[in-house]
Amino acid sequence: MIGADTTDRAAPVVRSGDRLLPSLGIFLVTGGLLLLGWFVYLWFKPIPAPYQYQLVEESDSSKFSKIDLTGWPDLKLGQYKVQADGVGKPIAEFIVARQNDGAPVLIYWKNSTNEVLYNFDRKPSELTVLAEAISKYAPKDALILSWWDTSRQIKLLTGHDTFFTHHLNEPLMIPAPWLEHSKEIQAYEKQFWQSKADSVELERFKHFSRALAAPAEDGIKQLRQLIGSDRETYLIVHVTDVYKLGLMYPESIGVAYQNFPMTGNMHGMINQMKVQVKENNFDTYTLQSVSDNEIRVFFLSDEESSQTLLARMLPFVDKTAPTEQDLAQLIYQQGGYWVYKLP
Repeated sequence: MIGADTTDRAAPVVRSGDRLLPSLGIFLVTGGLLLLGWFVYLWFKPIPAPYQYQLVEESDSSKFSKIDLTGWPDLKLGQYKVQADGVGKPIAEFIVARQNDGAPVLIYWKNSTNEVLYNFDRKPSELTVLAEAISKYAPKDALILSWWDTSRQIKLLTGHDTFFTHHLNEPLMIPAPWLEHSKEIQAYEKQFWQSKADSVELERFKHFSRALAAPAEDGIKQLRQLIGSDRETYLIVHVTDVYKLGLMYPESIGVAYQNFPMTGNMHGMINQMKVQVKENNFDTYTLQSVSDNEIRVFFLSDEESSQTLLARMLPFVDKTAPTEQDLAQLIYQQGGYWVYKLP
């Protein structure tokens, strides 16, 4: 149910794309009676956006303990809660950062439900450690190529030139009953994040994401063609990108995920993952450490999905390891982030 602690049991498998479409029936039962009531309310009483971002507090980096930004004292931070109509408790919370009067950049997200909701939780320390490494080792004139949300974070924290600079909100990850409000949600998000993306940047992102969903060798070539020069470029991918890619291109990559509570019985957890692979006829899986108490497992549906560029650049079980790939030079890894030098 909304507000429930998701670490006390394994969440249901959630699938992206047409090939692995989530069941609305499972969705409602999982959420419980309160969640069902919430969706019934939204279904018969449409509103411009079925949630609101409410400011809790604004301060500098010294006041927020959920993410350590003491190395960036000039940033202005704002803590928000996500409040859905008809639900008493916030369904998520997040922190944004901005430089001077710039647009807000999402740097922390915590979902309080068991459902797909706008973003994926990540360990905050992984981002700051990655940013410090880029600032220290990447040449100042190097280009950073990554999903638009990671791009905005890296640009804010390092000042490096990134291929994407605006909040693109692609794909839109919302619960199924909210789909009829997609246009209103997109408008609300664009206004909140002060997005000024033009058609050129949106088209570039389509080319970028298509390259990640293409067969690996072709995808690498497409990325270099997208850059349009031999400029030194570093490609950053994150484990959660694979689910977002599955939502955008279900015909190319089928993805599902499931959360598991961290226990001392790692052997038992691995057995659970193998059961999911067998029961659903999945091809492989990889892990993301969400917190000290929870891990997330991403499954790929078939061999074709495993041969996409993004899948090849992530550590999927029984597949060629990133350290052994000949697609691009792996130069750094931090948590769920993998950094490659584009050939």
